[in-house]
Amino acid sequence: MPKSMCAFAFVVFLPYWAAFHAFGGNAQDTSFELPSDSVFVDPRLFAVIGGSNITFRESSFSTFFNPTSTAPPFFQIFDSAFLTILGPNPSIREVASNSTFAFAHEAPVYVSDTNEVFFASNDGGPLGMSDLNHSNVIGKINLTDVDTALAANDSVINVPVMFLDLPKTIQMTNGGTGPYKSSLLLVTSGRGSLPPSIALVNPKAPNNVTVLLDNFFGRQFNSLNDIKVHPSGKLFFTDSEYGFLNHFRPNPLFPNQVYRLDPETGSVRVVATDFDKCNGIAFTADGNIAYISDTGATSGFLGNNQTEPATIYAFDVDPRTHMFKNRRVFAYVDAGVPDGIQVDIQGNVYSGCGDGVQVWSDEGTLIGKFFLGTTSANMVLTTDGRLVIMAETKIFVAEIAAKGIPPISP
Repeated sequence: MPKSMCAFAFVVFLPYWAAFHAFGGNAQDTSFELPSDSVFVDPRLFAVIGGSNITFRESSFSTFFNPTSTAPPFFQIFDSAFLTILGPNPSIREVASNSTFAFAHEAPVYVSDTNEVFFASNDGGPLGMSDLNHSNVIGKINLTDVDTALAANDSVINVPVMFLDLPKTIQMTNGGTGPYKSSLLLVTSGRGSLPPSIALVNPKAPNNVTVLLDNFFGRQFNSLNDIKVHPSGKLFFTDSEYGFLNHFRPNPLFPNQVYRLDPETGSVRVVATDFDKCNGIAFTADGNIAYISDTGATSGFLGNNQTEPATIYAFDVDPRTHMFKNRRVFAYVDAGVPDGIQVDIQGNVYSGCGDGVQVWSDEGTLIGKFFLGTTSANMVLTTDGRLVIMAETKIFVAEIAAKGIPPISP
């Protein structure tokens, strides 16, 4: 995750709504019934917004597209296909918060056996309480606590967050998936001379750790960012230079690349390269298509440059070699950068962005947003229709119809 654009963008709701009326439009004119907490914004109504009283956006990081000036969180619908994801009675609620600590940054993993979601605090960024001398932490919430609070219809929900006590081998966790072999499968960015790594962490106390990989033929990786398990059982992970850009890792030794680890043989190989800063990774349920986000537009201490990539690329996965082929642009985001990526069972693609979670059809059409008005770096979609959204100092839970791909574990 790029730390320089974490959850603290100033949201400006631009006056497009006036333009809609000026041109005779109404963002709520629909031929379908809208669920609660949602707005429909017809793309035809903002195809042209020019006029003497209209202000155009100049920054994707500080101003977000909310023409109805709706108070977040809400569902922003651009295409009726998003209704299939939401279902007839969706809801979205803030369920945990700490305004002084970015406790909910990345690496979300849902463990169905205990109904818990695990996650990592911000590593090296604002309010992360981590740096060259201090690692970030792994926390968890229990969704049973969330269900109890929702059933009580409390106006404010802030369920307990528990933190794990992990050994020094786990430094600056940034990505995670699973359960894999009944464990959390995590990637760490490393800290100082302590190497980035892939590790298994038992979700149950005493949370024992097994490191699977911490080098490429004797050299430390830059700072591992995210990881997914392919249906073949191979592990695929991204490596970028954000540890260096956030002052807790030495100079990079590699290009920013995507790797494959064969956990049976220990073989490691590069499967995709030529990124500015590769970040999130996900596969379709059949493993035939891979998605990689490139967050080159944000660069830690070097700042933001919105002429650099804020892009999700799609690749075909070679069935024999697992090399990523036929690279093409899948989506370019309008708010911040696309960070963590998830895919639901129907092939829709979700990514944490500057204004919340954005969702595209498998064709790359932006169909809707879980609009938070603040940055989300990642989210996890459970197999029973809950989207748990990391938002740095907050966690949101959306109850929807879409379901996540069941975890792959040999």
